[in-house]
Amino acid sequence: MDLLVSPVELDAMLRDRDDVVVLDVRWRLDQPDGRPAFRDGHVPGAVYVDLETELAAPADPALGRHPLPTREALQDAARGWGLRDGDAVVVLDDLGGMSAARAWWLLRHAGVADVRLLDGGWSAWAAAGLPVETGATTPERGDVTLDWGRMPTLELDEVAAFAADHPLLDARAAERYRGEVEPIDPRAGHIPGAISAPTADSLDVDRRLLSPWALRIRFGELGARVGEPVGVYCGSGVTAAHEALALAVAGFEPVLYPGSWSQWSAREALPVATGPTPSGR
Repeated sequence: MDLLVSPVELDAMLRDRDDVVVLDVRWRLDQPDGRPAFRDGHVPGAVYVDLETELAAPADPALGRHPLPTREALQDAARGWGLRDGDAVVVLDDLGGMSAARAWWLLRHAGVADVRLLDGGWSAWAAAGLPVETGATTPERGDVTLDWGRMPTLELDEVAAFAADHPLLDARAAERYRGEVEPIDPRAGHIPGAISAPTADSLDVDRRLLSPWALRIRFGELGARVGEPVGVYCGSGVTAAHEALALAVAGFEPVLYPGSWSQWSAREALPVATGPTPSGR
């Protein structure tokens, strides 16, 4: 199954098919509400998705800043987006896919077979001169039935043992990995044994994913091996989904730690490493 779609390919899908749902997940930490930007212009027929309330459960120190929603909550949200059984889904944002990948991962986790990321996002669509729609969108309610547990995950008590035997990639910016800054979470640093792998490094200058070959080289140099699991986490499990998508595009088998650093760092009894190396030494 294809994981990415170009603006031209998406335009053709929308012209030729009636089973394509486009989800606009414009969100970032410093501007979590993407509705104003969505109303100013979006892919025709796209539905705005609120990452904070529809792609995550409420923040909880025991679970992290963006815990996974329940299957029931995600199913209710997906029906509100107009999603029906058998539909193809295309997700996009204007952040290189780093927020939209959360929707990609969750829907794949929930059993939706055909979910793709618009490579380059809204900027690529607009730059291609393709049709633009403004205002809000209210789709007819869908009837999709979601499953759960289709994508592998790590629980808090599994992370340390996993990192001892497999690569565990930290998708945050390198300075947060090293513990030089921590603007959000309780402690600075990284999970002992984790390898710094900023997910932004998987993008080119136009915020499109690097080629599968380039991504395979990148992750191979970080210890990933085809046919073996590769763990990934970030601050709260959002951008880690982007790294998981990049790993999948490259042919690797990502395992997401949803609680990520926000959960790990809130447990004072758990060790923290700082500095540029996995061990912190």
